[in-house]
Amino acid sequence: MKTTLISKENSIAKFTMEFTAEEFESAVVKVYQNTKEKYSVDGFRKGKAPRKLIESRYGEGIFFEDAVNDMFSEGYPKALSELAVDVIDRPQAEFTELAAGKGFTVTVEVAMYPQIEVKDYKGVQIERITHEIDDEAVNNELEMIRRRNARMIVVDRAAKEGDTVLIDYAGFLGDEQFEGGTAERYPLKLGSNTFIPGFEEQLIGIKPNEERDIELSFPEDYPAENLAGQAVVFKCKVHEIKEEELPEINDDFVKDVSEFDTLDEYKADVKANLEKAASARAENEMKDAVVKKVYDANEFEIPEVMIQDEILARLRQLDQQLQYQGFSLDKYLEAVEKSLEAVKDELREESYKAVKTKMILAAVAEAEKLPVSDEDITSELSLIAMQYNMDVEQVREALGVQNIAMVAKDLGLRKAIDFMYDNAVIQ
Repeated sequence: MKTTLISKENSIAKFTMEFTAEEFESAVVKVYQNTKEKYSVDGFRKGKAPRKLIESRYGEGIFFEDAVNDMFSEGYPKALSELAVDVIDRPQAEFTELAAGKGFTVTVEVAMYPQIEVKDYKGVQIERITHEIDDEAVNNELEMIRRRNARMIVVDRAAKEGDTVLIDYAGFLGDEQFEGGTAERYPLKLGSNTFIPGFEEQLIGIKPNEERDIELSFPEDYPAENLAGQAVVFKCKVHEIKEEELPEINDDFVKDVSEFDTLDEYKADVKANLEKAASARAENEMKDAVVKKVYDANEFEIPEVMIQDEILARLRQLDQQLQYQGFSLDKYLEAVEKSLEAVKDELREESYKAVKTKMILAAVAEAEKLPVSDEDITSELSLIAMQYNMDVEQVREALGVQNIAMVAKDLGLRKAIDFMYDNAVIQ
């Protein structure tokens, strides 16, 4: 294959891909070998008919389309690499006439990633941000640790808010028990707002082994259409009631939850960790401030296709989140009474900002030659491996080449942010 650049103008690349007659013939032979089982010719078992007989019966060009598609799929990425073209859209391709024993040429036009020059990204002036950690913050953290280490003890009294009740329940719409409204020995913390409004409140005052009917109506916007706005009855039985028993914060408690021996030592460690987290939070906020200033200082045209791609990516993310919760995008749109186009319009502004920010950071990374090394990628994969209790090679295999490339791109953007922050003036 011979690749020839025609032009790179207005973020459009135009080039040709020339294939020889020999390359075309080789691709046709390959398609014939891979697909001959599909064709029947009298006198031959399936898959045994000679190529010439198949072409004679079905047409000389029976294998041309698949052969050309294979050649284009293999040659196009090579052409982009050779010409150093970073594309953002599907190509428009025009083919010369195809004929046996002849080569052909493909003329390609494709939208390129715009080349932009970012100004005023060095010496950005921002205000210093600090987050002080006082005694109240330390005590609040200790209280959270205390609650995480609370014991649940069974009590023989009426249930109150904050208790956890172990219940059986069955939901009825009229005389019919509805799907998904039944459970046995379910632990429900009263006041957690886990269930639909009105359910938990009606269990206040119930006693162990007591049965109670809970009457309420599902919200009008409830995802399950057959239940939305419907009056139902839940038949409930409480097996036991538990309350939290909070430990006393003292030296003994510290020895149980940490490697320290005294409360004072533990408080000092808690404070140090809170200060470290506060410092990291302040640094991230200052980095955001730097990026915003550079964002506001630069105006350039953004290809519509990039904005649309970002919108679609966000829609896919929303769909995945909904599926994880047991819903679909269509059901969500029905529940919120919005069209798909309306949701796309709502996503447009944030998508525009995200694309523009990425373009700025990519341009800074390129201008300042901030490469992402193999060591950088391995280090990032190591963090992912630790998070999921895997080794690096397992993560590498699970992600695949395409996702690892995205990891590398994200690292490049982060390097650009760090560069701008390191060169900022913090007052």
